[in-house]
Amino acid sequence: MTETDGFPGNSSDVPHESCGVVGVYLPTSTESDAARVAFFGLYALQHRGQESAGIAAADGRTLRNFTNVGLVSNAFHQEDLERLPGHLAIGHTRYSTTGSTGALNAQPIVSKSPTMELAMGHNGNVINAAELRERLSEWGVTCTTGTDSEVVAHLLAWAPGESWGEKTAYLMRALKGAYSLVVCTTDSVVGIRDPHGVRPLCMGRYPSGGWVIASESAALDHIGAQFVREIDPGETVVLDRKGLTSIPSPMPNARRAHCVFEHIYFARPDSILDGRLTHMSRTNMGMALAREHPVEADIVIPIPESANSAAVGYAQASGIPFGYGLIKNRYVGRTFIEPDQHFRELGVRTKFNPLPEVLMGKRIVVVDDSIVRGTTTPPVIALLRRAGAAEVHLRVCAPPISNPCHFGVDMATKTEFIATDRSVEEIRELIGADSLGYLSVEGLHEAVSDNRSGTGFCDACFTGQYPIPVQLQLDKLSLERTIVRPTE
Repeated sequence: MTETDGFPGNSSDVPHESCGVVGVYLPTSTESDAARVAFFGLYALQHRGQESAGIAAADGRTLRNFTNVGLVSNAFHQEDLERLPGHLAIGHTRYSTTGSTGALNAQPIVSKSPTMELAMGHNGNVINAAELRERLSEWGVTCTTGTDSEVVAHLLAWAPGESWGEKTAYLMRALKGAYSLVVCTTDSVVGIRDPHGVRPLCMGRYPSGGWVIASESAALDHIGAQFVREIDPGETVVLDRKGLTSIPSPMPNARRAHCVFEHIYFARPDSILDGRLTHMSRTNMGMALAREHPVEADIVIPIPESANSAAVGYAQASGIPFGYGLIKNRYVGRTFIEPDQHFRELGVRTKFNPLPEVLMGKRIVVVDDSIVRGTTTPPVIALLRRAGAAEVHLRVCAPPISNPCHFGVDMATKTEFIATDRSVEEIRELIGADSLGYLSVEGLHEAVSDNRSGTGFCDACFTGQYPIPVQLQLDKLSLERTIVRPTE
């Protein structure tokens, strides 16, 4: 269910964001400009993680790092940025998919080997992190957090080879999973995207000569950089005094598996993914829903806000007028309080308020991005009925979700999905809608790429066909439980 993460806490019916990263190289700067640019870049990526944020910066000689819990606006003060001088910087905003919430697991993560010191921010999830941590232990490298990101940082810092090409080739052959990385050393900023390209990464340029790397192109817009292109799967981009160096993938035959949920939910509508504006992809989803699941109705409304574009598309294709029937409270944040049913319904009312004058006596098409557990959908439908809706027809941009994500999206376990063992009709009856229509997998792929085959995308949450073999599902705290803390 769209953005109802204020409730119900740990049982939220929304797939949670997967972290955002930004890297900045400003060759003409000698002050704290890079850290400030990274700070504002993180603002544009706040939707990808709200648990903690951090920035690492360098001036050619010294690498400094600062992390804190909370939103970007709360994590940093003026004096924090002033203590991060230099023309290089990376930033990270976190939602935890491996490791608990808290200051210890905030990023960037610093790793120091005999040959290099680096800070790293990671978006994604590495499924063989436990195995690789044992390899690091054999090298004499100790992990002190419960995150797979720390494993990646240490592995990169200690990787054999003298060049970035040698080190990243070793890294990519060792890692299994999804990762878009930004790395900062004393004199360079590096962007790395996994060979499958699961998580997004792009780059932009300033007319004055500076470069920016970010999870989404919208971050480039916010800081005044011009979008250049998306970083290719398996590509390493190095920014230093020599300019930009692109190192192609050491695994060029790896299957491309861009996360299709980025198009459905995660990315901002003003970001470019796979060469297409996300707003247009979502509009196409709505148009496809109208073709696949037509219904006689009086108005089309979205569950705000990631379903807004899709609702517009449904209205355009169906000829049914578009309108807003729910107003979202933008200032309700996430909570980890576990509610009972009463407070779950109260949470929905806190998040959304209906417009009875718009809804009264109307047959309504409600467009949503996805249904995960189905815990918040019934209260929303009930809210619309209490506001006077005569009929409520739910249309969903994501096909039924029945498989967990292992590559950086925290959504649910297989037993928790409402669609795991229920038919569409059973789900319709459970949520209380007059009709229910999911977008087909083929329709989704065509909406985002004009290709119904799905080539180039990971859709395992719908199909169970993972691009990378997954033998064991580990919970997010599995690495943390094995950490031995030093005694004071």
